[in-house]
Amino acid sequence: MIRILLLFWLAWQAASPEALQHLQAGANAEKQRRFDVAIAEFKKATELAPTLAEGFVNLGQVYMERQDYGAAISPLKHALELSPDLAAAHQLLGYALLAQGYNAEAIPHLEKVQEQTALGIAQIGTGQLQQAVENLQAALARHPNDPDLLYYLGRASGLLSKQSIDTLQAAYPDSARAHQALAENYFVLRQMPQAEKEFLEALRLRPDTPELHLELGLVYAGSAQWPKAEEQFRAQTKLQPGNAEGAYRLGAALLQQGKAREAGIELQRADRLQPDMPETLYSLGKAAALAGDSVAAERAWTKLLSIEKGTSLAAQTHFALAGLYRKQGKTADAERETQEFQRLQRSTTQPERTQ
Repeated sequence: MIRILLLFWLAWQAASPEALQHLQAGANAEKQRRFDVAIAEFKKATELAPTLAEGFVNLGQVYMERQDYGAAISPLKHALELSPDLAAAHQLLGYALLAQGYNAEAIPHLEKVQEQTALGIAQIGTGQLQQAVENLQAALARHPNDPDLLYYLGRASGLLSKQSIDTLQAAYPDSARAHQALAENYFVLRQMPQAEKEFLEALRLRPDTPELHLELGLVYAGSAQWPKAEEQFRAQTKLQPGNAEGAYRLGAALLQQGKAREAGIELQRADRLQPDMPETLYSLGKAAALAGDSVAAERAWTKLLSIEKGTSLAAQTHFALAGLYRKQGKTADAERETQEFQRLQRSTTQPERTQ
């Protein structure tokens, strides 16, 4: 919660010396986190200076610091009755109402002070998903990588996406896109037969939709039906020759079937379209190694390791390089790569110890 300073310069004009004494005592107790004492002092101050809005704001703030959000609402509302434009009261009341689940009631107060994070959260609760996404994106731009913001933005975006899909399926249940959306849900749930059926129906309705071939190919790849996966990825690359993922997926499917040279061509094309993707480089090195081109394999894997460090893919690449060097009789290099593989394998499979 943003700390709100006591506005004593206002209090001097509206409060008696006795009321000011209690305000000061409350502020001192609050700093020492003696919240019960602070509440008693601020209550006394509001009794002595019942028209001083800032006294009620201070009382509400201490309740919130004690996480008694329900108790904070009444004094904060009273502060706004006394001073309707008091930003501190709007801010704290918006937070208190939000914490108690009164999303709709919190929104006007949060809008008043442009508290976009809390406003976005409240808008999720009222189903104003587009506005929630906009406010949370703006907040995230000011506070990049904030975990709470990332969570709420993901939640709002997911709910907005679901809302759009629900509308699509209700309004156009027999459309290609409705079948595609249903297929994607089945794919996420790993229900491959159902996903295949829905993708095929979507393709029957709209055969020239490129991403349908890519997604259906992933279904076949997920169940190791590599010839069928190859067919779909080929259709994808024919419709969209500039799609790097399509080229990569086709190369990977060919590689799974032992077609190393043909796979290398597609993987090289994927690397030209979208350079330095670690997965592409790994498969490119594997294809080169299977084709007997150890120089190209070493080049691809070394480049991968200059990009990817400390991951399971990096460990896998060190293992592949160790095998390559061993075949070439480079014992020291092979041993170095084996040790690095073992080190990374331990670090990526064992939980980190805490002190």
